[in-house]
Amino acid sequence: MPKQLEITLREDQRAELLEARDHHAKAYVREKAAAILKIADEHLAAVEVAHHRLLKRRDDNTVRSWLRRYLHGGLADLLVQPGRGKKSAFSPSGRPKRCR
Repeated sequence: MPKQLEITLREDQRAELLEARDHHAKAYVREKAAAILKIADEHLAAVEVAHHRLLKRRDDNTVRSWLRRYLHGGLADLLVQPGRGKKSAFSPSGRPKRCR
């Protein structure tokens, strides 16, 4: 069983996460901020938060990775990085021009 992660937030970190949880434009950032706050404030295990304390059940390793990423790089590391995801098979800008 993985070791329970314990976190103590500074006041500025807690305020940043509360603001993100309540007002961020991206829903996934609001969810990640809420999970981190539950782990820090309520002293819950990541598995408890992942399975029972979010709107949608998540893998506990996912919640742990959110926490590690936040501790490493702050709120900016919770954002999805550019270039992630499936690449399109067709790009209109890369289409060769037709000759007449």
